[in-house]
Amino acid sequence: MTARKPAAKKLAPRRRAVARPARRVIHTDSAPRAIGPYSQAIRTGSLVYTAGQVAIDPAVGKLIEGGIEDQARRALNNIKAVLEAAGTSLERVAKTTVFMVDLGQFAAMNAVYAEFFPANPPARSTVQVAALPLGALVEIEAVAECAR
Repeated sequence: MTARKPAAKKLAPRRRAVARPARRVIHTDSAPRAIGPYSQAIRTGSLVYTAGQVAIDPAVGKLIEGGIEDQARRALNNIKAVLEAAGTSLERVAKTTVFMVDLGQFAAMNAVYAEFFPANPPARSTVQVAALPLGALVEIEAVAECAR
């Protein structure tokens, strides 16, 4: 009778270490300071994720006066400043999310939005919310590509 060989141990396949892209906090004085425990934006790999921007004037740190058009314009200018600080631009935005307290003002907001994205606009979601920080009428966030 032949002795049985012990079964060979099966080794688990080795897992290769996956390099994680560096996570970099983006800050600029050309956009409002964060009004809570968050960053203006985070760049990771080739993407930048902005925090939502409301119509705060970065020079004075207060919500601007005016209607939906003025507030949308200021919010988009704030996003533009954050994106530029991250090394990208509005032209490279892939997705935005717009939060509004009154979707009845959508057409007015959309007209201003079109000024900032005149050709090949990004994907967008727009939702109505009960309220926004500081009594703002609109808040906008973006995700953009960066050159590596």
